[in-house]
Amino acid sequence: MPPVPSVPGERVVRALEKAGFAVVRITGSHFILRHPDGRATTVPVHAGRDIAKGTLRGILADTNMTVEDFRRSL
Repeated sequence: MPPVPSVPGERVVRALEKAGFAVVRITGSHFILRHPDGRATTVPVHAGRDIAKGTLRGILADTNMTVEDFRRSL
């Protein structure tokens, strides 16, 4: 499995929006995104910090995206 990139939460949210997800609500620093087909995930957005690689892998698993799909959306 290829390594996941180090990216801040804001870029992850934008990449998921390009992939068809929409922000349905924001609770504190967590953005909840949902796709029209029912897939959903939560992205922590903290200023000046990248998302942990394990957390990003979990987000990709929730969204059924591969690392390559995610990189293309960035």
